[in-house]
Amino acid sequence: MVAGSSRGIGFAVAKALVAEGVSVVVNGRDADVARAAADELIAAGGSAVAVPGDVADDAVAQEMIDAAVLAYGKVDIVINCAGAAEPAGSSILTMTTREFFAQLDAHLVSSFELVRAAAPLMVERGSGSIVLTGSAASAGIFGGTGYPAGKGGVNSLALALAADLRPHGIRVNVVCPGGRTRLSTGEEYRAHISDLHERGLLDAGTRDLALDPAPPEYVAPLYAYLAGDLASAITGEIFSASGGFIGRYPPFQPEFVAYRGHDDQPPYTVAELADIVTG
Repeated sequence: MVAGSSRGIGFAVAKALVAEGVSVVVNGRDADVARAAADELIAAGGSAVAVPGDVADDAVAQEMIDAAVLAYGKVDIVINCAGAAEPAGSSILTMTTREFFAQLDAHLVSSFELVRAAAPLMVERGSGSIVLTGSAASAGIFGGTGYPAGKGGVNSLALALAADLRPHGIRVNVVCPGGRTRLSTGEEYRAHISDLHERGLLDAGTRDLALDPAPPEYVAPLYAYLAGDLASAITGEIFSASGGFIGRYPPFQPEFVAYRGHDDQPPYTVAELADIVTG
């Protein structure tokens, strides 16, 4: 099942899976576009069914599960590429509560609902692969508020799911992709990236890469790899993929700063912390 696969990176992922012999449940908010995507995969010799709707809705997520079981008898792979762009130019100074929660729904809640619906079937079978979509935006370098918060939540959710589902033979990984889609093209997008550079959030190299992203077909193979048996030993990992670049994020661990025992020493004073942290 590939949520958010009616166009863009998700559709490229669906095509990559079909090329590997995988039968796919296609999903997107626009019913006509989702069905057209499934028809294109079928015309190319693949097997696909379409389930339109927003997977942040638990009923839609369950409908995808039901469609997969009805058409193919099981669910081996769950991939979430669903998402939505943050309103142009938004920040904490302009974003409304409704807009913020819409971003969490589009990225974090959609991932939760999709996995919540699929996990019991995977646990029953004792195997499965889940690949969620994060973003380098979670580091704060691309501006915004709701989008980076949602993507950061996806990264944390995936790490927790990987630990939770590992004993059941289920793997969970994340791809933070960069690819040319309708969300990363156009004058509005170019103006946004240029503004981030002028504000000092993006260096010149990152700006240039963001302004000339590779087609999504360059990202899709990493999803297909993580979904398959060749990656059977990989779980709880966060990867970056943009064009020909593949990266792996280091584990979330604190760097040592200082230590004192609490049994025989007092808490740090503010002055001591100032010296320790900045010294």
